[in-house]
Amino acid sequence: MHLCIKLWNTFQNESTLNLFSIMETVRIPFYAKMALIFIGVYAFIYALFIGQTIIVPIVYATLLAILLNPFVNFLVNHKVPKIIAISMAVALLFIIIAALLYFVSTQVSMFSDTYPQLKAKTEATSNQFIGWISTHFNIKLTSIKAWIKSTEDLAFSDAGMVVGKTLVNLSGAMIILMLLPVYLFMILFYKTLLLEFVRKLFRIEHHSAVVEVLDRTKGIIHGYLIGLAVEAVVIAILNSVGLLILGIDYAIILGITGAILNVIPYIGGVIAIALPMIIAFVTKDSMSYPLLVLAIYTIIQFIDNHYIIPRVVASKVKINALVSVVVVLVGGMLWGLPGMFLSIPLTAILKVVFDHIEPLKAWGFLLGNIVPSATKFSFIKIKTLK
Repeated sequence: MHLCIKLWNTFQNESTLNLFSIMETVRIPFYAKMALIFIGVYAFIYALFIGQTIIVPIVYATLLAILLNPFVNFLVNHKVPKIIAISMAVALLFIIIAALLYFVSTQVSMFSDTYPQLKAKTEATSNQFIGWISTHFNIKLTSIKAWIKSTEDLAFSDAGMVVGKTLVNLSGAMIILMLLPVYLFMILFYKTLLLEFVRKLFRIEHHSAVVEVLDRTKGIIHGYLIGLAVEAVVIAILNSVGLLILGIDYAIILGITGAILNVIPYIGGVIAIALPMIIAFVTKDSMSYPLLVLAIYTIIQFIDNHYIIPRVVASKVKINALVSVVVVLVGGMLWGLPGMFLSIPLTAILKVVFDHIEPLKAWGFLLGNIVPSATKFSFIKIKTLK
């Protein structure tokens, strides 16, 4: 109780909310600090989770507003009214998004057309595989088929839950798509108001640091989103050329779809490989074609991970690979597929903020991709007693 009164008195004496100065002026035991930190982090993450329907569209709109802002400024500087300039920018963006959705829908309809052929070929291959197992391992066909039947029943019992989760995710995506243009227009229209609000949150002596953080954040978002677009174009060309060389049907559409899926960090690349392998399995008589598709896509992924991403995308965000994998998984658990895409740019922005706050610079260093050649700590060699 006494500690809370001291914190409150210190807060009342401060003209601006400065958590770190309060923590320094009031002596708090280490375990109490850690407890406060864990409680605060838990409350913050829980708020992000329960408020994702509102927060996710706003975050997407903010990132896209930063990307579209130069185009809006260009139109305004050429005597186009602000409202019309913003409307043109938003309309252009959603035309591009509609084109991408068209390619995805074409891909889905293509798979629906090939589904009967895929089912028949899968059953024939499965029967051959079951016969091979029965012959070489001396297992009765009836036992194998009974085990497959029980496994299918278990899978179908869980299918309802999977469908339910899919419908929830689709409904969430539709809400985001409906709210996104509204948020995007408002953020671009009230840009100066929002920036002035951020400026007024801090004291005058901190304004230069705030401006630097905002400038670096804008540069990171621009570089990351443009880098993703360049990466998608390069990967689409490589995918399409590779599939055309193999003679796979729908090569260009598969190549473009794979590039779009590849935008999703780490997970999208796996899905992108599976789609053309399925088409190769259905449309070709030899099993060598799916394996060749796997080999070509593995080579493309190697080029992407070791040459394209480090130079075009990762050079902008400056986040190390370990942190990238962790935050993508955490983003997926927190916000699903949108969270996986947002995790890396948000982490990059968080690193910029950490780098400008003295007590948090160590965490900013941890998130970064600068690996020291040697540690300054000296290790103590423990000699065993004889």
